[in-house]
Amino acid sequence: MDTSQYMSMFLEESMDNLQTLNDSLLQLEQEPDDIDKLNEIFRVAHTIKGMAATMGFNEMAELTHKMEDVLSNFREGDLKVTQNVVTVLFKCLDTLEQMVNNISEEVDEKVPIDHIIEELEKAAKGDISSEEQKEEAIETIEENKIEENSTIPLNEYDLNVIKQAEDKGFNAYEIKIILSENTLLKSARAFLIFKNLEEYGEVIKSLPIAEDIENENFDFEIDLIYLTTKGKEEIYDILANISEVDNVMVDNVDVQLKREEKIESKEVKEKVKEQINNIDTKKPEEENTDKKTKVEETKPKSNKRVAKPKDNNHKKAHQSVRVDLERLDKFMNMVSELVIHRTRLEQISTNHKLTDLNETLEQVARTTSDLQDLVMKIRMLPLDIVFNRFPRMVRDLSVELDKEMELIVQGADTELDRTVIDEIGEPLIHLIRNAADHGVEPREERVKKRQRSYR
Repeated sequence: MDTSQYMSMFLEESMDNLQTLNDSLLQLEQEPDDIDKLNEIFRVAHTIKGMAATMGFNEMAELTHKMEDVLSNFREGDLKVTQNVVTVLFKCLDTLEQMVNNISEEVDEKVPIDHIIEELEKAAKGDISSEEQKEEAIETIEENKIEENSTIPLNEYDLNVIKQAEDKGFNAYEIKIILSENTLLKSARAFLIFKNLEEYGEVIKSLPIAEDIENENFDFEIDLIYLTTKGKEEIYDILANISEVDNVMVDNVDVQLKREEKIESKEVKEKVKEQINNIDTKKPEEENTDKKTKVEETKPKSNKRVAKPKDNNHKKAHQSVRVDLERLDKFMNMVSELVIHRTRLEQISTNHKLTDLNETLEQVARTTSDLQDLVMKIRMLPLDIVFNRFPRMVRDLSVELDKEMELIVQGADTELDRTVIDEIGEPLIHLIRNAADHGVEPREERVKKRQRSYR
């Protein structure tokens, strides 16, 4: 397949997608529980991988695939979004950008990726240690102990609802439904299950949540908390008769047991802390063995990130068409020539006192003036094109220099001619670097001076 005709489109789309990933990762680092942002990052990374594979850039596709593994662990809740892991992802983006630039400039030099792939694999396995991950490990093991007899985590509100329903004669069941691996429309099958159950009772909680089911963002298991007056056997018959349902398990929910488990949670946490504090003193071999034997046994199914309610205030989509700069300059020159010819016609009309022609020339003058203004505006670009690389730069400087810094950009929608835009980038980068090096004190110095945090 001849892909040369698509090369220009591939390069443009890849650079746009890499910039989107940079911006989105910065936002995800600030709001690690934003599942919508995480899904967006995953989709863009998948797009880059697909385009690279189609164009025959296999190393680029492989690198993006390793990045997807880390993002997948974020999404499943197996890995926490930390500064260390995000830094590895940024290194991956920088490598991908270097690859795209080499392709664009037809540089044959091979970009080394073995080291970054190794870092991504470590990140995906959770081998990048941090204090935040230790705390997460404490919470995870605690949840495993508390929820070991339960697939769905229940809070106090859920337990009260179940208790009140039982007082009124309802039965509370925890149901696990396993779909066939050959199921094509998982979401449709799941909603058929919900529909059948709701004829005889009420589903008060599900894992995955309804939005994930609708988007088919789940495997082949569905867990439910269900209130009904029916018995176990009747519930089993209702579900087992649905096609593509491989297995059904129905158990009673013991409210008292759940409450006792929650009371024991504090004691569990204290016992676990000693194990976590020994993480750094273990040999790598021992740590890897522990992960295989313990984490796999106690891995919670309730760690998946929950999507936030969607914000209705969507950003207005920009509709644009890419135009080659050479064509744009040629168009501007032609408009300039048109203005010159118009001026000459006006002079001829005045000299020969051609009244009828004057009226037409006035309309031509207005049209050419509007056209000239429009061409000038087409050459204008928002400053955001320059500024969008600065947040990532400041973030990296903050990590490198161990200084608390926050970049606030105002007026990024201000427009300048593209020739000016091309020239101001490097001086601004130099100013920001100097401000970070010399204008912001180290964290310890600010604490000594009792100055407020920048964040």
